[in-house]
Amino acid sequence: MTKRDYYEVLGVSKTASADEIKKAYRKLAIQYHPDKNPDDPKAEEKFKEAAEAYEVLSDAEKKQRYDQFGHAGMGGAGSGGFGGGMSMDDIFSQFGDIFGDAFGGAFRGFSGGGGRGMRGSNLRVKVRLSLEEIASGVEKKLRIKRKMAAEGVRFATCGTCKGQGQVYRVTNTILGQMRTATACPTCGGSGRTVEHRPPGVGEDGLKTVEEVVSVDIPAGVTEGMQLKLSGKGNAAPMGGAPGDLIVVVEEQEHPELKREGQNLHYDLPLSFPDAALGAQVEVPTVGGRARITIDPGTQSGQILRLRGKGIPDLNGYGKGDLVVHVNVYTPRKLSPDQKKILEELKVQPAFQPDPKHREKSFFDKVKEMFS
Repeated sequence: MTKRDYYEVLGVSKTASADEIKKAYRKLAIQYHPDKNPDDPKAEEKFKEAAEAYEVLSDAEKKQRYDQFGHAGMGGAGSGGFGGGMSMDDIFSQFGDIFGDAFGGAFRGFSGGGGRGMRGSNLRVKVRLSLEEIASGVEKKLRIKRKMAAEGVRFATCGTCKGQGQVYRVTNTILGQMRTATACPTCGGSGRTVEHRPPGVGEDGLKTVEEVVSVDIPAGVTEGMQLKLSGKGNAAPMGGAPGDLIVVVEEQEHPELKREGQNLHYDLPLSFPDAALGAQVEVPTVGGRARITIDPGTQSGQILRLRGKGIPDLNGYGKGDLVVHVNVYTPRKLSPDQKKILEELKVQPAFQPDPKHREKSFFDKVKEMFS
């Protein structure tokens, strides 16, 4: 099924401000929240769709990429890794504060209950990758600090809410009495309190530990992509499922190569004699250096393409190319003898531009590059 345009999903224009985008998402999220639409799969899908759109449009970098490339620039999904969209847990953990008091002041997910269903918070870390690592894929060891359940902690049922995680209030309205639920002020919605905690353990019963996590980065990732390691985030206070570790890709700039999608570009400086006579030259690639042949009479601005020397497709559909842009170097300073040689050469017919020859325009070269 074709994804709908994110601006259309939220009902805003491309010029909408961050505040307008947030308000539009909040309105839709409250409208289609599962607590208001129990057992309604269509409402749940609209809830997820709105969250995915907001996740992209609320992030300046992702929004810019989406405006330029559309859904193709999102790596196949709005969030939650390299595809597969957002889960309910992703939405609740990332955007719970958007709802404010719309659902009793405590955002515990849907069809809640006590805090034992609460989820730990996510952690986000950035990993810097060289172009060579992106081309081949790499395993990275990340040192992180996260909250874990501590030994020796004893819990007790909250005396205020009796373990429900919620307290109720009855309000008289013109339509009759309305019963609303809010998070328990004593336990914060968990349903439990810490009865005993060892030294160094927080009031939530958690301690901070340092851990080394291995993450496999597949070949072909791009700047800003996210990889999710489920359960490697912070533990949940008072028990419950841990959050996730979100690994955000940062791409290091290569000293010689420039990346454009799966293709790589290299500016080759070439001397006039080599361009005129032809030569064998070396160019950098992500796998080392490659020797290429420069044909006699090569023109400045000419494009050479090395098939399959680019970046692999993330989904395994082949590799991009290395595009070599030839730039013939014109010397700025000449000795008297060099000037004399050139003066003699410039009157020779072979050095006169052919008026019938038309150098390709910039647009012709771009067209040739992508053909």
